[in-house]
Amino acid sequence: MAEEEKVEAEEDLIEILEPSSGPIDLARYVDYVRDPAAGAIATFEGTTRDTFEGKRVVELRYEAYVPMAARRLAAVCAEARAAWPVLRVAVAHRLGTVGVGEASVFVAASAVHRAEAMAACRYVIDEVKASVPIWKKEVYENGEVWKENREFLERREAAVGSVPERKEAACCCGSKVRVDEAATDGKNSAV
Repeated sequence: MAEEEKVEAEEDLIEILEPSSGPIDLARYVDYVRDPAAGAIATFEGTTRDTFEGKRVVELRYEAYVPMAARRLAAVCAEARAAWPVLRVAVAHRLGTVGVGEASVFVAASAVHRAEAMAACRYVIDEVKASVPIWKKEVYENGEVWKENREFLERREAAVGSVPERKEAACCCGSKVRVDEAATDGKNSAV
């Protein structure tokens, strides 16, 4: 585990897995949150789908600022603990290339009752997508694009509000698309 960034706070297992780690061992995280007092274990597995908006997805590629991502994941787990009486939380996120059908992120939470386990699990994955500095690139047959999660965009929009000068400042980069010229007969497009 030398290549993995690992943080344990209270009963939480948080890992950002380097590309050499291979697929996420889902059973490891479920077993980690298993507890004799738990009446429920809720999980979420985020996988690479094969299409997006009519385009064939070949793979996803993830990058992160690992020290900051690990700290933010620890904070997210602490926030879930403060909001619900969970027993244990585990979260893993892969970096590097994640093929179609493979898991890129996994969350598990245990609690005495299912409602708390499910709510904490949902909170953690929503916060991972909204606030943890892990970036996703979708690679298509004829191009690739860095993606912003819907949760991140909604959070940014809520923070910016309706102040016009802040809206302009918040949207500094826009989306970037690179399309393979050979696949489009020289017709490139940028969004």
